[in-house]
Amino acid sequence: MNSNIEKYHTVVAILNWNGLHHLQTYLPSVVEYSSGDAHVAVIDNGSSDDSVAWCRATYPQVEVITLHENLGFAGGYNAGLGQINAEHYVLLNSDVRVTPNWIPPAIGMIEKEGFSACQPIIRNDSDPELLEYAGAAGGFIDRDGYTFCAGRIFEVFETDNGQYSSNREVFWASGAALFIRAEAFHSVGGLDSDFFAHMEEIDLCWRLKNRGHRIGACGESYVFHLGGGTLQKISPFKSYLNFRNNLFLLVKNHHRSALYPMILRRMLLDGIAAIKFLAEGSKPLFGAVLKAHRDFKKSLPSMREKRLIEIEACKLENLEGQRSPHNYSGWYHRSILIDYFLFKRQTFQALSRKSIE
Repeated sequence: MNSNIEKYHTVVAILNWNGLHHLQTYLPSVVEYSSGDAHVAVIDNGSSDDSVAWCRATYPQVEVITLHENLGFAGGYNAGLGQINAEHYVLLNSDVRVTPNWIPPAIGMIEKEGFSACQPIIRNDSDPELLEYAGAAGGFIDRDGYTFCAGRIFEVFETDNGQYSSNREVFWASGAALFIRAEAFHSVGGLDSDFFAHMEEIDLCWRLKNRGHRIGACGESYVFHLGGGTLQKISPFKSYLNFRNNLFLLVKNHHRSALYPMILRRMLLDGIAAIKFLAEGSKPLFGAVLKAHRDFKKSLPSMREKRLIEIEACKLENLEGQRSPHNYSGWYHRSILIDYFLFKRQTFQALSRKSIE
């Protein structure tokens, strides 16, 4: 990071790739409701549309950082944030509508309550009463490595009735609107560009938690996310990234015992999902799972190496007494698949709270 550039307390960083329509729709709310609380920057990921020209002409107060090619979500943010000097970053999707006073409660949670990262409550911009797919009210993970959210489990979305209005510790915070201390972000090397996109924020949060950091959901801040603005929800490419990156996530960060039996179990469950896709007539999604497993196996040596690096880094921080390692708050000891499909526990309130660390 360039230490010679002006340092800000908080920077809202929006990653853009050919998203002119989203910027025209959502950037006005970000500029209006961030004024006085944060500097706003757009990181352009090698767009070929008029995004950069429009931003500079319409909002000269917004900093525009241009990258020469599409580096993906992870690589784009790493490159862009490396050119921003700030105490806190807010990684914000280009299709997020923010609300008045959305920044102070989340930054206050980080500064006053000892969290290294947090997210606001995320509602659906298309159906504002519902909690949204990509994060909802904070993320959790089950014993098999499946991720889910308070307020959204698989395809069941809760109506936001204020049930998540208190600040809480979670396992991961959504990359759609991620508040994070810059020092924490850089201390673990930022986002893993091997993920390209999807689940890279969960990987980041897990690496932080393995070093003892706390991740939270701020109940006093909320935003509205369109979702699917960059990648269609059920596109084969997103499904490929989902299945592949979930396996990456586990190899790198699951430092408890019995990792490889878990990986084998997960690949078996993925295979069942692939057969279900095929039975439903979706050959592209079936192929996405097969490709994900193929590429996971190719990448396994490099992921193992990253795993060893992470384990040594955690040991070093523990020896130096910086913080207690391996914070598992938000870990669900049961199977979310069994609870959801067999026992019909399809809301967060229906889950066994005794099974959540």
